[in-house]
Amino acid sequence: MRFDRVRLASIGAVLPEEIWSSAEIESRLSPLYNRLRLPEGRLELMSGIAERRVWPTGTQPSGPSIESGRQAIAAAGITPEQVGCLVHASVCRDFLEPATASKVHHGIGLSADCWVYDVSNACLGIINGAIQIAMMIQSGVIEAGIVVGTENSRMLLESTIAALNQDESLTRKTVKGAFASLTIGSGSCAWLLTNDRLAPEAAEVHCGVAEARTEFHDLCVSDSDSAGAAMQPLMETDSEKLMAEGIATGVAGFEKLLAESGWTRETLQRSVCHQVGARHRTAMLDAMGLPVETDSISFPQLGNTGSVALPLTVAAAADRGELGQGDRVAMLGIGSGINSVMLAARWGQTPIAGNIGLLAR
Repeated sequence: MRFDRVRLASIGAVLPEEIWSSAEIESRLSPLYNRLRLPEGRLELMSGIAERRVWPTGTQPSGPSIESGRQAIAAAGITPEQVGCLVHASVCRDFLEPATASKVHHGIGLSADCWVYDVSNACLGIINGAIQIAMMIQSGVIEAGIVVGTENSRMLLESTIAALNQDESLTRKTVKGAFASLTIGSGSCAWLLTNDRLAPEAAEVHCGVAEARTEFHDLCVSDSDSAGAAMQPLMETDSEKLMAEGIATGVAGFEKLLAESGWTRETLQRSVCHQVGARHRTAMLDAMGLPVETDSISFPQLGNTGSVALPLTVAAAADRGELGQGDRVAMLGIGSGINSVMLAARWGQTPIAGNIGLLAR
């Protein structure tokens, strides 16, 4: 689908202050490491992730999401009353019902005329929400909309560490299924999209595509999320097959994006992909025929932050000056399911608000 009236007017990005290094996580896993004689440094070596951030104990996703949303609206210079749609799209949410978006809508102070709902699609929620809002803007239903999410990795990290240390049946082979859980980080991000009248100089959202290969839906599965379940956030991942099939899905999606946008690999100035780790990044860019030199990353400092990984990386790339005026930017989302959702945008004067500058320290 193509757009000619949609702008990415601003981004609000909020990061936690608390940092867990990969070395610290390995220290917490000393019972497992000692029993299996695992070498220290293995986690960072295999993933390329030096650290990740976590919210304070008891943080609910709605809190940082409200802050990210407020930051984005203020940076764009519009009023809350002008926002016609709010989508909360992270994997993490406050509760099963009502929609976490309801609490965020109230916290930001948006109007009663606003569309308010949650979207869930693993690591693709924010991009899915952005496309839904873009369609509403393109059709003239609303002038502006905000998609926001907050991922909280603390409980997953803590429960995974505890489970690995307690399960003495684990071997070097069977422990691999839990590896992905140790790469997860926390963060919050909001994208505010408007029509071209409200933000004429901001980044132009050009087109979006989707690729679904749901025969592989069982390669990365979290614990039950049913009413009454304990909802302990453990996750089992077939990392090797997930990476191979995820890359294949992403390559197919990227070919669709090139066809829909009319761009070529040679005319792209920048790529931003879902942030998994070093090995995944290298294999993916190689399969897509894209140079590593023009690809922006955040995973060494943030880990895999789920649905906000790509949106936060766009914010970080803009903050670091990696996105120039008029640059053709391919935003390449891949998520468990397996699904791929991708956006093409021509960069403009899109303000970045919040504390994403922490990554430059």
